[in-house]
Amino acid sequence: MVKKTTALLLAASLLLSACGSKEENHHQPPKITAGDESTMNQSNETPNESQNTVEAPNKDPNPNEATTTDPTDKNEAETDKNQTKPKEQSPVQPQYHMNKIYNIVPNDEVTEKKVVLLTFDDGPKDKTMINNLIDTLDKHDAKAIFFVNGYRVKQNPELLKLIHDRGQIIGNHSWDHIDLRKQNFQETKKQIEDVQKIVMKTIGEKPKFFRPPFGSGGDDVKNIARDNNLLFMTWSNGSLDWESKSKNNPDAVINNVMEQLHPGSNILMHELPWTVEALDTLLTKLEKKGYSFVDPRNIEPKMR
Repeated sequence: MVKKTTALLLAASLLLSACGSKEENHHQPPKITAGDESTMNQSNETPNESQNTVEAPNKDPNPNEATTTDPTDKNEAETDKNQTKPKEQSPVQPQYHMNKIYNIVPNDEVTEKKVVLLTFDDGPKDKTMINNLIDTLDKHDAKAIFFVNGYRVKQNPELLKLIHDRGQIIGNHSWDHIDLRKQNFQETKKQIEDVQKIVMKTIGEKPKFFRPPFGSGGDDVKNIARDNNLLFMTWSNGSLDWESKSKNNPDAVINNVMEQLHPGSNILMHELPWTVEALDTLLTKLEKKGYSFVDPRNIEPKMR
């Protein structure tokens, strides 16, 4: 009897355990793989819905509801931009200055002393002469100051552009090439400042060097030049190419310069046919003597 009762209790226990397991499986969610999920979604779509589906635009059509950029992201972008921007180089410090007798002098003991400054007055006149002068300068890797007159610039603005575009330096030689020492203050001021204006208008920058016609300039001339940020100069080595004995005589021009040659020579020449012819030989002789040609842009804008 006991064995029969025990068997009945065991059977009942097994029956209850089987019912509980079935209930638990009923409440578990089914496992769905990626492929199964896609298949399930497709099966729920009707053919019409599938054909008429329109993708939403990437950009919000309402500008008032458009997503704004996180200001933190903007600041980080600006920081990155600033970090990658190349630093501006400091301007090159001039290595030379002009002394009271208009020689070009090095600023320190290690800078080359055997230099000359090349200058040409009274232009611009003639395209062929200008090109020939600059061709020779380029051959010798030399820069020069072309001191121009305002009335000639007005007549031939394209020639001023030619000098500038070919990498040479423009200087102010007054408007009419008159003796400024004999003019009143207002006339002198006009003679100098009108050249500054027309050169600026023509090439987009003002001259930084001034030479008075005939080398004639008193205190008014010097003060007006200074007020216009111009370095006043005459010369310390004259080619005498303007004198009658030098006309059509390139050798005379060369000899005149070589006889006066000294370190820092500020050489005065003109836009003249015999000077054009003499220039290559002259520069070659200077180089053989150990001289080089100072770039005018490497000269301090103030006299010491």
